[in-house]
Amino acid sequence: MNWHVYDTWFVLTGGIAAMACAVPGVWLVLRRQSLMGDALSHTALPGIVVSFLFGQWLLKSGTIATSALPFFESILLVVISVAVGVGTAVLTELLQRTGRVESSAALGVVFTSLFALGLFLVRLLADHTDLDAECVLFGHLELVVLDTVWIGPFEIPRACLTNGATLLLNLGLVWLFFKELQVSAFDPAMANSLGIRSRWIHYGTMSVTALTVLTAFQTVGSIIVVGLLVVPAATALLLTERLPRVILLSMIVAAASALVGHMLAKTLPMRIFVPLGLTNVQDAGTSGMIAATAGAIFLTSLLVAPQKGLLAKGLTQLQLSLKMAGDDVLGALYRLEETPGRDLGEPHEYPTSASWLTRWYLRIRRLTTETASGPVLTSSGRAEAKKLVRAHRLWESYMQKHFELPEDHLHAPAHLVEHFLDEELQEKLFRELDAPANDPHGRNIPAGATSSPKADGAPAENSDDTNSGS
Repeated sequence: MNWHVYDTWFVLTGGIAAMACAVPGVWLVLRRQSLMGDALSHTALPGIVVSFLFGQWLLKSGTIATSALPFFESILLVVISVAVGVGTAVLTELLQRTGRVESSAALGVVFTSLFALGLFLVRLLADHTDLDAECVLFGHLELVVLDTVWIGPFEIPRACLTNGATLLLNLGLVWLFFKELQVSAFDPAMANSLGIRSRWIHYGTMSVTALTVLTAFQTVGSIIVVGLLVVPAATALLLTERLPRVILLSMIVAAASALVGHMLAKTLPMRIFVPLGLTNVQDAGTSGMIAATAGAIFLTSLLVAPQKGLLAKGLTQLQLSLKMAGDDVLGALYRLEETPGRDLGEPHEYPTSASWLTRWYLRIRRLTTETASGPVLTSSGRAEAKKLVRAHRLWESYMQKHFELPEDHLHAPAHLVEHFLDEELQEKLFRELDAPANDPHGRNIPAGATSSPKADGAPAENSDDTNSGS
């Protein structure tokens, strides 16, 4: 892969634009207003057209010189950004109140209508002005090196400077209003009670987001901005829950997407299509590949995130399922051992519900072992089983005391709860029940580590363990 100086500017400009979008995107995702980012990226289109036309009118009327046009365009960008951000929010709220329309539907009406108006203006003026619909929608990051400014001995793309200024503005506002933004994002009612005007925070967030969108528009295009607003923030929230870390991680994801995206745009299409005989496909647009890379990073995080990832959740669920299945086997073997008159050498098997994975789980933890007559509890397995059966029978006793349930209705809920009653909770139940010796079915409640029943009750002679399930 050949790397040139302009490749560095592509990555730097794209990375700065992506990071600038990621910062307000965090607040949109936290406030569950991700669709608002999509809306602002669409409603910004007529604003861009109006800004362009007004600048051209000022230039042709002689009001401003050509050299002053970039400055006036920057001022117009700020004014139109505020108008777009606040206008979109106000119009959406107005539709909700007056038209009795659900919030997402109201937002859809506003942004599709304004986006259609913007497209209409673009197509209407495309033949008479230097306004390209493809640049507006998809961006042309590769053209940023054609519009540069000199700062000392360095020639820097103008888009890099404008997006850099937006990034610094976003970070500065977050630093100044972090407490207000945090409280308003998580609890607007509490923010109002503390004297923080959550509505003004909302409008301010929309204005800053619109400014960021309008700035990045010219670099990466309308459609790609949506992904850069939401995907880095969503990725960061999969990896951490600390808000400062979320902001930092979202910026790292955005920057990494720009670097890896540009590298893939230069190399991946050729590796895929040239072997297929499509030799004219050598590379791809960097803007689109940045968004695609951000999506790939999100999917990877969704799979491997330490706590919220699908693999971690699946592993946790598997561990819980194995533990509960193993507990059932331990309880069954313990009850088998305490059956009156049973010969310990009598052949027996695992319960039919025990899978090979459950049996392996118990053996690997050395809770059971195999003998000539069948599986038996080890000393550690017997201790675990004793705690489990104790929890089961204490919960049955608790339900009998506090609920009017027949005896045959006590086993099923106790069978579920027994897995989650630790020794501390068992001790509390034991004391509340006044140290019972037997459960409602007449079976002895095993002693705990720090307590024992008032009197060791003997198992009921006619108690059927299979039927009672205690």
